[in-house]
Amino acid sequence: METSKDRVWLRKLIAGLIMLCFCLVPVYSFVSGDTYVLTYFGRILVFALCALGLNLVLGFGAMASLGHAMYVGLGAYSVGILTEFDVFNGWVHLLTALSVSAVVALIVGWISLRTQGMAFIMITLAFAQLFFYVFVSLRNFGGDEGISLSRVSDFGSVTGQPVAVYLSILASVLLVLWATSLIVQSRFGLVLRATRYDTRRVQAVGTSAQPYRLVAYIISAQVCALGGFFMANLTGFVSPSLMSWMVSAELMVMVLLGGAATVFGPVAGAAALLLVEDAVKLVTPHWPLVIGPLILLMVLGLRGGLWGIFFPKGAARAHAQEHD
Repeated sequence: METSKDRVWLRKLIAGLIMLCFCLVPVYSFVSGDTYVLTYFGRILVFALCALGLNLVLGFGAMASLGHAMYVGLGAYSVGILTEFDVFNGWVHLLTALSVSAVVALIVGWISLRTQGMAFIMITLAFAQLFFYVFVSLRNFGGDEGISLSRVSDFGSVTGQPVAVYLSILASVLLVLWATSLIVQSRFGLVLRATRYDTRRVQAVGTSAQPYRLVAYIISAQVCALGGFFMANLTGFVSPSLMSWMVSAELMVMVLLGGAATVFGPVAGAAALLLVEDAVKLVTPHWPLVIGPLILLMVLGLRGGLWGIFFPKGAARAHAQEHD
């Protein structure tokens, strides 16, 4: 009979195999001479990174933000705008992306977290749309056509090397996975997870929930901004479309499909959604008619998401306490 311990090992094995596949992409690229695979799987890893950031608030904090694409766009535009001013230092780009996203997240979070439920969804969406239209109107920075980067972020001798960019994204995903695992098991994570059930009960025991929720919101925004920073360097292009509500919705689908409130679920969700989406595009130009119902069936049929399959029945919400 399969035990809970067996499933823990099974999850670790499958997560390890998935990450091993990502690690082998540069090897395949070197052997085959095909550098496009680095961009393709790098894009999947960037979305996985952003989904991990959103999962911290959506999965563990039950804060359904429909505006996290705003932070992806801010991270990307930090690279694009500085490049337009002939500032190419990669560390300056990265520090700017994290700083700007932290300040904006502090303001937006401080206002938005005074609401809950549908009001929280709408106010985060409103802020995202506000930034979207601001950047669309910035004609000096490409407007709605975006910015083609004259140079990517300068990191010395590794600048412009697709393998270095890919490995940086992969290392960031692994780092965020490790950090998420530590956060959800810490006292901070315990309070955050408690707020997803009832914030009034948390406050009743003498703990103010709001600071925990705000810090989680800022951290998740910075992870998404990091994803935007990598997206700009991966594609050499920045566009306001990165801030659209559809990107926020897509990130939300990745989290729910992979398994909200699981450490590894968003990575599985991002990979599954993008790979299936591209496979269906090869078969039919009417791919949205196939993908939409397919996602709906998967989300409704798998309440714990794809990663929830590897948890004992009824325990999909308790796995956050474990190392994935």
